[in-house]
Amino acid sequence: MEAQILRPNKTEINAIGKMYYQAEDHAWNLLRIRKEILNEFKALKERMSKFTYNMRFYSEWTDLEKAMRKCRKEGLPPPVFIWFVKEKS
Repeated sequence: MEAQILRPNKTEINAIGKMYYQAEDHAWNLLRIRKEILNEFKALKERMSKFTYNMRFYSEWTDLEKAMRKCRKEGLPPPVFIWFVKEKS
C-alpha cells in the first residue's frame, strides 16, 4: 500500500500539549498526541497500522511560502504548524 498523508475534517484544530524529557536520549523529545487531534485523525487509532512523520523546517518565510505553494499545487493537505515553546520557570 502506498503512503498517504492524513487530512483533518475540521477547518482548524488548536491543541496545546506538553513535551516530556526522555532520559535515554537526554532530550525533550517525546510528544503526546492530544485527544483533539486523535478525534480528527481517526486512522491514528488503528493499532495494527504503521505510521511515520515527515517534518520540514524553514528558517525563512520565503522558503516556507515556496514550499506551501508547491504542496498546494500537488494537492497535498495544509501542513501542521508546531511551535516549540520554552515556558518561564
